[in-house]
Amino acid sequence: MTKRPALFTTLFLVLTFLAAASNMSAAGFSFAGVPIVPGGTSRADVPLNPREQKYVTEGGNPVPSHAVAVIAVPHGFDPQRPWPVLVCLSTSDFRRKNRDDLVAFYRQAALAEGWVLLAGDGEENPRQDSTGWRAGMTLAALDALHRSFPGSQHWPVAVAGYSGGGKRASSIAPLLVLAGNRLIGIFLTGVNEDRLSPAYRTFQPGPAFLRTPIYISAGQLDEIARMGQQAELKRTIEQTGFTRVRLVPMQWGHNVSRGAIREALRWFRAP
Repeated sequence: MTKRPALFTTLFLVLTFLAAASNMSAAGFSFAGVPIVPGGTSRADVPLNPREQKYVTEGGNPVPSHAVAVIAVPHGFDPQRPWPVLVCLSTSDFRRKNRDDLVAFYRQAALAEGWVLLAGDGEENPRQDSTGWRAGMTLAALDALHRSFPGSQHWPVAVAGYSGGGKRASSIAPLLVLAGNRLIGIFLTGVNEDRLSPAYRTFQPGPAFLRTPIYISAGQLDEIARMGQQAELKRTIEQTGFTRVRLVPMQWGHNVSRGAIREALRWFRAP
């Protein structure tokens, strides 16, 4: 009987050590000079290059002094090996920023699947919340990732957006490819209009872009993006030439499903 407490104590110490080792696996790594907190988020001020500065001026916005990049990494993160990256875009409604949706909708599900999450925004809301503004800020965050972790320019990238954020993701996805990112998926939920086809025709990222997996999470009770509109979204995307499009009905309304996010992220990484 006297040995059992000692055994339990030893087991507790081992488990504590393993947990600490997991949390410390990112020790010494930083994003744009800011320490990384596995399982949490880190925020850094990052520069915009001339191309990104040009993007953000769409709609008459002045060029800000910097962009704000937010990153979340899973436990066990080690940038010496490749990680998939989920880039999060939000709607303009309610003056939401991309980093708001990263935390509210995507962080829990994506970290559970072993993904890095990334979002780029301005310090404050812009005068005109244009697609160019979102594109410039997002690309600045990706540039910061690539500077922080050599080799990360080859990591696979997916974009995700809910409602108006899905429209943003659709419009910006070709620009990420043109900037040299390896796009492996587009997650859309609560989207009632095809912005991907016009973006493909405008920016012309190349025919390989048409093979990008597109996951549409469709709420059957959605009163904003109705099922008929989401079915039409799939039809027009496929009519443009996209060959890997899934429309997945969900039994709720205008919302984000963590289960759908996880399913989509697994599909994007499937061989």
